[in-house]
This record gives sequence, structure tokens and C-alpha cells, in this order.
Amino acid sequence: MDFSIRNTQFITTNGIRVLHLSDAMPISYIGVAINTGTRDELPDESGMAHFVEHLLFKGTKHRRAWHIINWLESVGGQLDAYTTKEETYIYSTVPTEYTERAISLLADIVLNSTFPENEIEKERDVVLDEIQSYNDSPSELIYDEFEELLFPHDPIGRNILGTEQSLETFNSERIQAFVRRNYTPDRMVVFAMGNIKFEWLVKKVEKYFTITALGGRAVGGGGSFLTPHSSFLIRQKPQNYTPAHRITPRDTYQAHCIIGNRCLPMTSKERLTMLLLNNILGGPNMSSRLNLALRERNGLCYTIESNVTNYTDTGVWNIYFGCDPRNLAKAKRLCMQQLDILCTTPLNNNQLTTAKRQLRGQVLIGNQNKENLILGLSKAHLHGLELKTDNEHFQFIDSLTPTDLQSLAQRIFNPDQLSTLIYTE
Repeated sequence: MDFSIRNTQFITTNGIRVLHLSDAMPISYIGVAINTGTRDELPDESGMAHFVEHLLFKGTKHRRAWHIINWLESVGGQLDAYTTKEETYIYSTVPTEYTERAISLLADIVLNSTFPENEIEKERDVVLDEIQSYNDSPSELIYDEFEELLFPHDPIGRNILGTEQSLETFNSERIQAFVRRNYTPDRMVVFAMGNIKFEWLVKKVEKYFTITALGGRAVGGGGSFLTPHSSFLIRQKPQNYTPAHRITPRDTYQAHCIIGNRCLPMTSKERLTMLLLNNILGGPNMSSRLNLALRERNGLCYTIESNVTNYTDTGVWNIYFGCDPRNLAKAKRLCMQQLDILCTTPLNNNQLTTAKRQLRGQVLIGNQNKENLILGLSKAHLHGLELKTDNEHFQFIDSLTPTDLQSLAQRIFNPDQLSTLIYTE
């Protein structure tokens, strides 16, 4: 990401932030990131953020569901959305000449959705089927249940899909109340990447994301480049953490296991240190320590990985593997051995140089996926983080020492702080 990301951020007269990246490709990525997700739901709204995301495609004051689907697909474009614990994304990919068409549609569905009762009833069945499908996939379900284990009394630990019981309580009135509370302009970022001019983008955003369309939800600010003094959503920090261990009987052939801990927030100065450490341990490489120890040397499992998720004020790190139940104890023991090695034995210079070179290559290759690139940058912008170039990230990574990684490993991989969740017969 060596192209400029300076002077590409703006606040409209409605208080909506705009992020623009120029690229000579023949398509545009246009979207709206909203700073609301599962952890912003009230106790009786479990699954509401995700349910609203589904219903945004089901009709507005100006378009019926079919018109929403067809508006971009008729010109070869795509429209998509997803919900996380802290964000909702609605975004599109279109040939460059239809960029304005996409902006107008996104503004309409984000600001003018009507949430009709008949569509709610249909979509309720769709999401219930999604929940049931998810329950049939223990290798995916275990991640959500593990976060419930790490955050047992906090909204951030809730399942994004909600429950069958909570979905039954949703109606148009409650959904509109959720949207009025959370879909405010100060929580929105309109982002775009493509062969379009920044000034043109700002004008189109101000045209379609108007105060009238916002229904009076506009906030102060406006007409200026973003400054560090802009306000951002502050959420209640999760309560203190007590490690927990749970074995859940499930009718599955494999045993599934997650070992992990709370981790660093996205604002942490050690976020990239954790990324490098996790990459060494069990990142996407066949040469990761966990893959070599469990799969290559011992043939204990097909999938073994470690992952890091950063939230605004906390994070999650975990190891996941699935194996024959007879191999569960040995696989778990080998995982703990690798954690202990990283805590007690500093990397030598050759190991650290290789790890840094490996991560650098992954970042460069990953940024060739332009969709993921702009989604990632818009997330950082949404939460008020400073946008940095690849070279700035690489300079920090190059400065890391074996002591930096070992010190972090001793804190995050401390066996007394780890939680465990196991699915087995």
C-alpha cells in the first residue's frame, strides 16, 4: 500500500466521514461502515444488529426489495453486507461508470429502510435457518462459544446471530428504534476505492446522504478535513476476566478444541508485535510451529491454527484444532509445549529475520485483494485510528527484537490465564 493515503479523509456537513483511495482499476468499491454491532445491543436485543443488516435489503421509502437487488446487478455490480461484534458493513462493487448509482443506493438503504412486518417474518425464518446451519458446523460454532467463555457477562461475548427466542421478539417498531439509536451520522464512514476523484466523491456523498434523508439524525461538524479531535463511540469496557475450562458433549466424529486468552485492543502499540508472534506460532503458513508440531511431525489433525481478533478495547487470541478424540490429550499437550517454548526461549536472529520477511510478504500479497484492503482501512478510520502505509508498518516490524516477542508471549500465553473449550463425545 505505497499509494498516498493522506488528505483522503473528510467530514461532510452532515457529520459523516468520507474515506477515499485512488486506484486506476476499472471498478469501484463503495460502502458504508457503521460503528455498531453485537456489543451495542441492549440485553433483550440479542441478534438485532445482524437482523437489521439483513433487512436493509428488503425495502426503502423509494425502492422495493426487487429494485434494490436489481439496481446494481443489472449493470454487473454486486451488493453485500456483514455484521461483526462492533461494526456493520454495507458495500458494493461496480464498474467505475456506475459509481454514483451505487452511492445513491447505499444512501437509500442505510437511511431510508422501512422494515415492513411481512419482510421481517420472512427474514426471521432465513436467520433461524442460518443459526441451525451454524449449529451443524462445530468448527465454526466453537469460536462464538469460546468468546462467550471469555466475556461471560458482556455484550461483546454474545453470538452475532442471536437466539431463536430473541428473534421471535423483533418487530418493525423495535428494529426502527435500534436503527435510530445506532445508525447516526457520527457513527458512519462512507468509503470508496477506484478511479474517481476525491472532490467528486465528497460532493456525491453530500448530495445523497442529506440531512433530510437522515431524518434529522445529523450531528455537528462538517465541511472539513478530519482532525484528531473528532469524537468516536466509547463503549463500556468488558469486566475482569477469570479463566474458564469447559467440555461440551457433542455428537461429532472429531473432538474440537480451542485454547486462548483475552488479548490486545486494536489501539495497542503492540498490535503488530502480536500479529508477528501469532504468525510464528500458528498463522497461515505450513511452516508455523503448531502446524509442524501437530500435523507434519505427528499427523494428529488436518486443521491447526492460531488467530488474533482485535476489538476497540480488548481482543481475543486462540488456538483451534480438530482431531480424533483419542489424540486430543496429546494434541493439547503439544500446543502447550509450543507456547512454553515461545515464553522461555527467545528467537535467534535467523528465526526472527525469517518471520519478519514472511509477514512482510503476506501483507504485500494480501493487499492485492483490493476489497479486503479498503474494508480494513475503513475499519481503522471508523474507529479513529491513524492510517499508515505498509512501509510505516514494516519499519515498526523491523524494529522488533526477540525480547519484545518473548515478553508479549509471557503475558498472553501465560498458562494460568488460558481458557479452554472442548467439543467431544
